[in-house]
Amino acid sequence: MSKSVRPHTVFVPLAFALAAAAPAWGADDAKAQALARKSDCLKCHAVDKAKDGPSFKDVSAKYKGKPDGEQKVTAQISTKPKVKVCGVEEEHPAVKSTDAAEVKNLVEWILSR
Repeated sequence: MSKSVRPHTVFVPLAFALAAAAPAWGADDAKAQALARKSDCLKCHAVDKAKDGPSFKDVSAKYKGKPDGEQKVTAQISTKPKVKVCGVEEEHPAVKSTDAAEVKNLVEWILSR
């Protein structure tokens, strides 16, 4: 007599696998880059080299995988904190979007570098 496969033995592990893979699907690169250009982020930042600000690769290395990493990067790009540029303190510009999904997409893109 053969055993029947119970649906939960297949679907539950599949659901966990899909949930775990969700962050790997990542950001919409084109939309994130468009918002970064529109917000002048690339004036002071580059993907892989430091300019007046740290590279997105360095930002990712610092915050990716940390419980509050996404929150910290979101605050950095949306709350106009004070930052030092060439030894001078100035206000970091906020990203030019009030759409939470667009901002989240940009943060995910930065953290995926």
